Amino acid sequence: MTEGKIEKVSIVVSKGSLEGIYPALIMANGARAEGIDANLFFTFFGLDAIHKARHEHIKLATVGNPGLHLATWAGGLPGVPSVMTHYMATKMEKLDIPPIPEFIEMISDTGAGLYACQASVDLFGLSKEDFIEQVDGIITVGEFYEIAAGGQIIYT
Repeated sequence: MTEGKIEKVSIVVSKGSLEGIYPALIMANGARAEGIDANLFFTFFGLDAIHKARHEHIKLATVGNPGLHLATWAGGLPGVPSVMTHYMATKMEKLDIPPIPEFIEMISDTGAGLYACQASVDLFGLSKEDFIEQVDGIITVGEFYEIAAGGQIIYT
């Protein structure tokens, strides 16, 4: 590794909310744009980002989200998560930030690795068939560390 230059990043995605998934995707996409090798390791609720039945339905977490400031007090009311998610999706679309499924496909097409955590897959009773085709494999934490070796690990 060259001093001062990052050559590889491995990003752990553990949250299944809009604000938990997008930072990882933006960082992975940015890494690939800079010629940096990138891998995404989806664990716990982060698996929703690569789950066939869920990846198109990711919502903004409104309850207990201090970043929403005044809107957080209403976060638990029916319909608020959907309204806030739609609001954020509209703002991101204006900035040309693609929806999660499209973004993941773009990142995969650049050669980034996408992996599901074996322990989380087992915990939730899932299998390879539950995930989108871009997932390169279901791996253990040890295998993730082997892939991440020599690079930076980022936890979002």
